[in-house]
Amino acid sequence: MYTEFLTPIYISIQVTFIASLLAFTVAVAAAGMMKRKHFRGKNIVETIFMLPLVLPPTVIGFGLLYMFGRNSAIGQMYERIFHDSIVFSFWAAVIAATVVAFPLMYQTLKAGFEQVDRELEEVAKVLGGNSLQVFRYVTLPLSKNVLLVGIVLGAARALGEFGATMMFAGNIPGRTQTVPTAIYVAVEMGKTELALYWVISIIILSFFMLYFVRRSSSS
Repeated sequence: MYTEFLTPIYISIQVTFIASLLAFTVAVAAAGMMKRKHFRGKNIVETIFMLPLVLPPTVIGFGLLYMFGRNSAIGQMYERIFHDSIVFSFWAAVIAATVVAFPLMYQTLKAGFEQVDRELEEVAKVLGGNSLQVFRYVTLPLSKNVLLVGIVLGAARALGEFGATMMFAGNIPGRTQTVPTAIYVAVEMGKTELALYWVISIIILSFFMLYFVRRSSSS
């Protein structure tokens, strides 16, 4: 029972860590670009970025199956290179968690970047810095707290991901079974005590993540 309890937690931590790094990298780049650039259709692009935040998890899962399944170009290319399918793999769980974590990170980071004093950015440009240099050496350092809040909120979202993961990665013990999917299966099988332990563990992890966010926001 000890191994059965710990394995989904270990997989969840792995998935959350990798997904958070991926989502954070893309969110920083996207939020920085959207802060610097003004173009026709910008609102449409930002709406697309935010869609995973409001779409049903089953829709996200279906979309990922369609994009990365064995009949898709990406799925076929992956199989030719790695001789395995993305669907029902560890990386499928990572992709699902990344997709659902990205909108929350993006919105948090963009709001933080917008709060940076524009006069400081303009001074940096006058001193010879281009847009990318200003963003790297002025905007990012001044947004340090927001960066921390964004990655922790995204990680918390990735940790709790269930629906898209279940559809795209499945629930394979020791491979793709995360804590949320393990809780669901345990309840279905009548293993209420084991499910309760997992519930307590994910509540504790989520509590400390949110506590960190609140402390960082108030500092």
